Amino acid sequence: MADVKDILVPDIGDFEGVEVIEIIVSPGDSINVEDPLVSLESDKAAMEIPSPEAGTVKDVKVNIGDKVSQGDLLITMEVSASAAAAPEAEETEAAPASAPEATKPAAAQEKPAAPAPAPASTPANRPPPVTPSPVDEAGFRKAHASPSVRKFARELGADLGQITGSGNKGRILKEDVKAFVKKVLTSGTSGGLGVAPMPEIDFSQFGDIETQPLTKINKLTGQFLHRNWVTVPHVTQFDEADITELEAFRKKLNEEHKAEGVRVTVLAFLMKALVSALKEFPRFNSSLDATGENLVLKKYIHIGVAVDTPDGLVVPVIRDCDRKSLTDLASELIEVSGKARDKKLSPADMSGGCISISSLGGIGGTAFTPIVNAPEVAILGVSRAQMKPVYKDGEFEPRLILPLSLSYDHRVIDGADGARFTSFLSKVLSDTRRLLL
Repeated sequence: MADVKDILVPDIGDFEGVEVIEIIVSPGDSINVEDPLVSLESDKAAMEIPSPEAGTVKDVKVNIGDKVSQGDLLITMEVSASAAAAPEAEETEAAPASAPEATKPAAAQEKPAAPAPAPASTPANRPPPVTPSPVDEAGFRKAHASPSVRKFARELGADLGQITGSGNKGRILKEDVKAFVKKVLTSGTSGGLGVAPMPEIDFSQFGDIETQPLTKINKLTGQFLHRNWVTVPHVTQFDEADITELEAFRKKLNEEHKAEGVRVTVLAFLMKALVSALKEFPRFNSSLDATGENLVLKKYIHIGVAVDTPDGLVVPVIRDCDRKSLTDLASELIEVSGKARDKKLSPADMSGGCISISSLGGIGGTAFTPIVNAPEVAILGVSRAQMKPVYKDGEFEPRLILPLSLSYDHRVIDGADGARFTSFLSKVLSDTRRLLL
C-alpha cells in the first residue's frame, strides 16, 4: 500500500524567498533517497534540494521562478512500504577548512576500471603548457547545469558556455565537465587548469591492490583544500605558549562543574584567546571581496573548529564567541562535535566562520602547517602540549608548553603582523587574567 507524503523545503539556513531555478523531477518519476528534486538560488548561494524519501513523484507543487522558504511544499510523493527500507543517508555534506557556500556536493563518482599503463612522457610528445583564459560569465550563467556542476566547473576553471551537455535536454553533467577539462589538457588549448595531468598508472602491475572509494566528505574536503592551497599564498608562523597556570585553572574549573556534566577543554580557552586576538588585530577577522581589491572587516566573531569524523574532516562554526563564557563554549563544542560525528550538521552549521582552529593535541605532533579555510584569512593549528625545562629566575623549572602554528593569507597579512598575533596569543594563554581584558 503506497502512502502519499508531502515533501517540504528543509532547513536551508538563513534564507527566505529563495527562487526556484530548475525543476529536476516530473510526475511519474521514480526517485531514491538523496536524489535532487529542485534547484534553488539566492543572491548568495545555490543549492539542490534532495529527496528525504524514495518513491514515485505524484505531483510537483512549484514552478520555475517561484519563491520558496523553509516548510513550503515542493512535491507530493507516493512512498511504498518497501521504501521504508531505504538506504542509509549518505555522509554529511561539508566544507573544509573552508567553510563553504551552502551548495549540495556532486554525486559520488562510479569506480573507474583499472587504466592501462601510461607511456613515459618525453619532451617530444609532452603537450605545451596550458594557459587559463577568462570565463565568459554570460555564457556560464546561461548554461543548463545544476548548482553542484556549476560549482565543480568553477573549481576546475572550466567555462560551461563552451561545454555541450549529454544529459536530458542538453543538461551539462559532471562527466561532461571532466571530459572538457581532459580534452583541454591533452590538446594544450587555453581555458583549462594550466597544469599537467596526473599520470594514469595501473598499480596492479606492481602487486596486489585494493580500491576504496572516497567518502563524500573526503571528496569535498579534497576539492576545497586543493583550491585554497593553489589560490592562497600561505605563510605559517610557529610559536609556543606556556599554559602551566591555564591547565591548573582548567582542572579546577572541571572539578567545580563536574556535577553539571560540563568539561572545559584547552580548546575553549583557545577560542577565548582568539576572541581577544581578533579584537586586537582586526585584519585577521576579514576576507577579501570577489574582486580581490577590497578587504571586508567583520564586526562579529564566529570561530570554526575542525572535527575529525570517521568519514573525514568537517568544520562546524561556533557563533558569537565574544558573547559566550568558557563554560558556554565548552558545552557548545561538545554539542557540535556530537552532531558532526552523527552526520547531523547542516550547511548553515558550517558557514560564516571568521577564523578556524585545527587541534591535533589529542593525537600528537610538535608542529604542522594547516591550510587556510578561505575565504577566511587565517587558521590556527595546535599540537600536543609537552613538559619542557624553562630557565626562569636563575634555574630551570618544568613548564607545560603548547605549540602554535598559525597559517595566514600573505595577500592580507604581513609576516610582522603574523608574529605579533602569535606573540599576543602566547601572552594571553600564559596568563588567563588577560582573557578578562
